[in-house]
Amino acid sequence: MTTTFETQRAALADVVAIPVTPFAEDGSVDPAGYRALLRRLLDAGITTLTPNGNTGEFYALTPEERRTVTELTLEETGDGSSVLVGVGHDVPTAVASARHARDLGARMVMVHQPVHPYVSQSGWVDYHRAIAEAVPDLGVVPYIRNAQLTGARLTELADSCPNVIGVKYAVPDAAKFAAFARDAGLERFVWVAGLAEPYAPSYFSAGATGFTSGLVNVAPSVSLDMIGALRSGDYATAMKVWEQIRRFEELRAANGSANNVTVVKEALASLGLCRREVRPPSRPLPEDERAEVAAIAAGWSV
Repeated sequence: MTTTFETQRAALADVVAIPVTPFAEDGSVDPAGYRALLRRLLDAGITTLTPNGNTGEFYALTPEERRTVTELTLEETGDGSSVLVGVGHDVPTAVASARHARDLGARMVMVHQPVHPYVSQSGWVDYHRAIAEAVPDLGVVPYIRNAQLTGARLTELADSCPNVIGVKYAVPDAAKFAAFARDAGLERFVWVAGLAEPYAPSYFSAGATGFTSGLVNVAPSVSLDMIGALRSGDYATAMKVWEQIRRFEELRAANGSANNVTVVKEALASLGLCRREVRPPSRPLPEDERAEVAAIAAGWSV
């Protein structure tokens, strides 16, 4: 029987939350804290989660910690169809992570961009094909940050791997996204704006139907306001939300996104929801910069 992935496709056309990974005082992953943050998201109405995403400090976690994060997420949600587990690194590691997620009940994986200084377009296809073919019963979502990649390459991948059902597109160029999506097949894939709320209005106008979010950890209602406005085509309201989150996202994006995760964790710490610590190469905010983040977080309805 052919898998249609209808439930998984619907889950991608939404706020795709990227949970932070909280650390305990000794620097280890804090399971209780992580569960509490997940429960807060779920209780607020967020249903689609990406454990082991970049906001979850994927590249700073050990293989065992990544497995733990996956396990905790699937236990807490109880519904693997809306969990998009981040996998990556070398092909055997990514395949093992995808199979682990599948065995726990996950129905989708997001494949992080290949970590290699030299990525050819055909090699990109080969990398993703090897992972997708290893888990044909899972929906597979490539995370695209490579501006050189063409839509034709995604079509090539999906022609051999029909379980490639969506794309997290994170090239900061709305015109390039519009062209890429149409070259690959606008209706063939679920297009997720992979640069979160700041890019969501422009990417939705070009065909995206979901967006990722790290901000959602802090203020789920704000992200839900954004997706609600975009779904109804109310771009005026969506841009009012955009104005509300603009400074927070500017702080995250500054200096080549050096503080992308740091700002989110600082906001959560200011609300008493988790510790502020991040792992190198990220670093906590200096004391004199924390007040602005706390003020923004306090001003939202959380």
